[in-house]
Amino acid sequence: VQLQASGGGLVQAGGSLRLSCATSGLDIRRTAMGWFRQAAGNERDFVAAFSRSGGYTYYADSVKGRFTISRDNAKNTVYLQMNSLKPEDTAVYYCAAGPRTIQSSLGSSRGYDYWGQGTQVTVSS
Repeated sequence: VQLQASGGGLVQAGGSLRLSCATSGLDIRRTAMGWFRQAAGNERDFVAAFSRSGGYTYYADSVKGRFTISRDNAKNTVYLQMNSLKPEDTAVYYCAAGPRTIQSSLGSSRGYDYWGQGTQVTVSS
């Protein structure tokens, strides 16, 4: 299983970015997919996720209404559309896959089996 995150960059506050997580070796239709982020000196925090069935999406309170997780099953790719970015959104963003993740564990990094390498998002004020 491989996850390849991309799409990060430098953007001004109020701007937008779309992150992509291309996967191989798994079927995202049957896999919980999540995005986490880690700012310098901080722990890895939950951002957004799909349940294994895809019928349930879950967002951290800090990004609700600004970020949207989506997926393209044909491409086995998951996206994170980030709008109205703030300087506090600056972090390395990681995608994660959990073939066994249960709904109650979607917000925990321990609930996922596979991780991408991360992509840096920097929001300037």
